Formats: sequence, C-alpha cells, structure tokens
Amino acid sequence: MYRTNQEENQVSSETKKSEKHAFSIELKSKDYLNLVAMPNGAKDNVLIEGFLGDLEVVDLVEGAMLEVQGTNGTFKMDLKEEELHKLCNRIARRC
Repeated sequence: MYRTNQEENQVSSETKKSEKHAFSIELKSKDYLNLVAMPNGAKDNVLIEGFLGDLEVVDLVEGAMLEVQGTNGTFKMDLKEEELHKLCNRIARRC
C-alpha cells in the first residue's frame, strides 16, 4: 500500500506528538543564536546553540512545563513535576 505525501506528513506529525518532552526556544534576537546545524540525513543529529543570557526565572508552569527565562530569551520543555523530582533526586544522590 502506498501513502500520499499528505498521509506521510500526518503519520510523521502524529509520531512526533506522541514522543515525550517537546521543547521550544524563543530568543529576542538572532544575535543570541550561535549555531543551528541540520545535516541532510534524516537520522543525523540536529544541534541548536545559543545564549539565554543571565537567568531571571526558572519555573514549573502548571506542574507540566519547565520554563527557563533569561535576559536573551526563553526555553520551555514539557516536563511533569514528578519527572523533575526524580531527576533532582538522581542528582542529589551523586553528591
């Protein structure tokens, strides 16, 4: 069975939505973006580097989204409070 491009895009979109920990990065200027590397291969790693600046706020919004605000921009990631506690406990055990 062959799929149309629209069907392929829908399947790809559904797969991405089902994966955990979506994120976004919003910078106030492209001057704060250091590098975006997107190789041609579909399986190749993608790298995004930039500068959030001085950290102003780190918050867990509605217990479901980690938000890190800096003077140059904001990083957001889907992260439940329980997951954050588990990660913090792992770090604390190393110290």
